[in-house]
Amino acid sequence: MPGLLLDTLSGTNARRRPVWLMRQAGRYLPEYRELRAQKGGFLPLVYDSEAAAEITLQPLRRFGFDGAILFSDILIVPYAMGQDLQFLAGEGPALSPKLVDHALTGLEAVPERLDPIYETVRLVRAALTPDQTMLGFAGSPWTIATYMVNGEGSRDQHETRAYAYRDRAAFQAIIDAIITVTVDYLEGQAQAGAEAVQLFDSWAGSLAPAEFERWVIAPNAEIVRRLKARCPDLPIIGFPKGSGEKLAAYARETGVDAVGIDETIDPLWAARELPAGMPVQGNLDPLLLLAGGAELETQARRVLDAFADRPHVFNLGHGIGQFTPIDHVESLLAVVRGWQRG
Repeated sequence: MPGLLLDTLSGTNARRRPVWLMRQAGRYLPEYRELRAQKGGFLPLVYDSEAAAEITLQPLRRFGFDGAILFSDILIVPYAMGQDLQFLAGEGPALSPKLVDHALTGLEAVPERLDPIYETVRLVRAALTPDQTMLGFAGSPWTIATYMVNGEGSRDQHETRAYAYRDRAAFQAIIDAIITVTVDYLEGQAQAGAEAVQLFDSWAGSLAPAEFERWVIAPNAEIVRRLKARCPDLPIIGFPKGSGEKLAAYARETGVDAVGIDETIDPLWAARELPAGMPVQGNLDPLLLLAGGAELETQARRVLDAFADRPHVFNLGHGIGQFTPIDHVESLLAVVRGWQRG
């Protein structure tokens, strides 16, 4: 029997809401910090399939979430495409060579770098109960391209946005290459046991409307089209963070089964403007979870009530912060699990 999360992503508006939290496996958990201290840096953890599976399962053991989200990173795709990937202390991820001054054709693909991720999915799925859903993920092409071009994250993606205007053909080639690898990667996750996948477009909010259509909607629609041809029953969640009012067009035009909503979106607007019956996911502010108290419970109920008339997966508007107290998560879960659709 499929669990509540998978049923909801498939369009069932159940009386209670499934819940998982973006970055639920990570630094706010003492058991994660202990394991990381034993194993070393982030990338070695990702590539130790048994350790990555253990990290993926830690929040389910503690909180009983309805879904397990794969412990990995969106930059595994450019790593498999041939860029070098490092996680620098205090600076975040770095890719080299930067495609702003290096040809895409100069990269030599290393597809075997995806294999340990598939093994992590297999190990986690084998450990879950039938009513818990295994969630895979990948970064969306625009977001991945921003790192591939610039070599690192940036506040406004200036370098990549300028590159995309300056050389349309070269940038389209980068996007097309990312699409191809991403479809293969997500299919591989599904074959290993992922029952739903999420496309993270973390930097979608930096684009002008026409660029959003070209570099966010069109590539994600192509991923969905190709992936559905291979895995027709695999639910796909699209999460274009920062998209604002462009979210409605994204929901209509990409073909995703559900949309993730960040904390800047009014849930009442989303409930009104998104396609009728489309499952939604979100959208509590992660800082509310950090702050806790009565306002956390009030705003959690507001989100739940706003989406009462459509399938809804309760989640945050982005990832849980590393300093979030455990008891705040427990308080939030008590609210979500105590709520029922009238």
